[in-house]
Amino acid sequence: MEKSASNGVATAVPAPWNFAPNETLLGLTALLVRAVLARVKAGMDCRTRGAAARRGTSRLGEANKQSTGSAACAPPPRTEGRVHAAQRQPNLVDLDDMCLLCCDVRLHAWAAWGACASSGPFVESWWRDAFRVCQCIPGIPCVSATAPTPLAFGLEPAQRSIAQYLSRDLPYTLSPDDVYLTSRCAQAIEIICSVLARPGANILVPRPGYLFYEAHAVFSVMEARYFDLLPEKDWEVDIDGVQALADKNTVAMVIVNPGNPCGNVYTYEHLAKVADTARKLVIFVIADEVYAHLTFGERKFVPMGVFGAVAPVFTLGSISKKWVVPGWRLGWIVTNDPNGVFQMTKWAASRDLDISSDPPTFVQGAIPNLLDYTKEEFFQKTIKIIKESADICWEQLKGINAITCPSKPEGSMFVMVKLDISCLSDIKDDMDFCCRLAKEELVVVLPGCAVGYKDWLRITFAIDPSSLEDGLHRLKSFCLRYKKPTK
Repeated sequence: MEKSASNGVATAVPAPWNFAPNETLLGLTALLVRAVLARVKAGMDCRTRGAAARRGTSRLGEANKQSTGSAACAPPPRTEGRVHAAQRQPNLVDLDDMCLLCCDVRLHAWAAWGACASSGPFVESWWRDAFRVCQCIPGIPCVSATAPTPLAFGLEPAQRSIAQYLSRDLPYTLSPDDVYLTSRCAQAIEIICSVLARPGANILVPRPGYLFYEAHAVFSVMEARYFDLLPEKDWEVDIDGVQALADKNTVAMVIVNPGNPCGNVYTYEHLAKVADTARKLVIFVIADEVYAHLTFGERKFVPMGVFGAVAPVFTLGSISKKWVVPGWRLGWIVTNDPNGVFQMTKWAASRDLDISSDPPTFVQGAIPNLLDYTKEEFFQKTIKIIKESADICWEQLKGINAITCPSKPEGSMFVMVKLDISCLSDIKDDMDFCCRLAKEELVVVLPGCAVGYKDWLRITFAIDPSSLEDGLHRLKSFCLRYKKPTK
C-alpha cells in the first residue's frame, strides 16, 4: 500500500498476476481457420460488402456449422464480364463455405428427432408438441422406451445403433461398449489427446491438416509432430517420414480419410501399409473419418477399423456430414481392437469421459431412427450433388493462371491447390493473395498457412454450381490481373 501524492488516500500497488499466456497456444490461435478467415475478410471494403449483403450472400468458403434456410443458399445473379470489383460490386462469394448441403431442412433427420421427442420422456412435453408433425411421416416409428439418464459414454440404444452401423464395413462385430459418444468430433479429438498424453509423449499428425490436434496436444502437455502428405501421390501418407519422426515416446498417429482438406480417398493397400507401420512402431492409429462414405470417384471408402487386428484403431466420426445435420453436435470415439490391446494397456477413456460434457440426450435418442431409417436414396442424392460440383471445380481450375490442382478430388468437400507466387506480380504469399482476392473480388478462400501448407489454397466445392462457377470466374480474373508480363 502507498499514499497518493494528491489526496493522501492509500491505494494498492499493482502487482503482477500469477498468470502468463501459453505462447504456443497464442501462435496456434492466430492460425486457426476462423481466425485466418477473419483476417482475410477484414480488408473488404465496408461499402462494397454492404451492397453485396443487400443483394444476398452466396457461400463458398467458411465452414458453415449451422443448418441454414433455403433462401440463404439461393444462387445470386450472375455478374458478367471482367469489370473491376469496385465498379460492379458483386455478391460475396465464399469459396470456403460448405452451404450446398445445408440449404433445406433434412426431413429424415427431423423425423428421427421428432419420433424421439413425441413419445417417451427424452424431453419435456413442449418438445413433443413442437415435433408432433413428425408423427405423420410414414416409415418413422415412435419411441416408447423410457429414456434413462445417459452414462458418461452415452445412451446404450445410441451406442448399439452406431456399433451395428459401423460393423457393416468391418470383418468383426463391434459392441456398444466400443462406442463412446461425444459432443461432435472436436470433443472426440480433445478426449483422445487428453487420454493419450503423458510426460514427454508425442503424437504424429498430417500436414496439410487442421490445428485441432496440435492445439489439444499442447493443452495436454504433449508434442505434435507433423508428417507430410504427398500431393504427387494423391496425398498418400509419407510412410518413411512417419518412421523417421517416431520414437519411444510416440503414442499414436493421425490419418484423415476421406481427406480434409485434400479431397483424397485412401486405397485398401495404402491403409494396410499405414497399419503395418503403426504395428512396427507399436503405436495406435487415430482415424478421423467424419467424411466416411462421402466419396464420388473410383476409390471407395475403406474404414481404418478393417485393420484393427494389425494395429489398434480409434475411429472418430460424427453425424454432421453424411446425414447433413451439422448443428446436432454428436460424434463418437470407437475402439477397433479385436485383440484387446486397449484393455491390456489400460486405456482409461471412460474415466476421462466422466469429466467431459455429454451430447444432448434427445439427439442421442434420435440416433437409432436416424441410422436405421435414412434411405439410401438420400445418400446417393448427396453424393451426386457433391460430385457435380467437384467436377465443375476440377474443370474450372485447369484454366486459371498460377494455380495447379495436383489431383481430382474424390471425397469430402474440399480440395487443395498449389499457388505459384512466381507467376504473379506484387503478391507476397498465400495470405496476401487471399486478402487481396477478398478485397477486390469479394471471393473468400482459405490460405494454406491455416493448414500448415504455405502458398497453397483450400477451396470448397460444396456450394451451388452457379455460385461456384461465379467464384472461380472471379478467381481467374484476379489471377489474370496480377499475372506477370511475359518477357
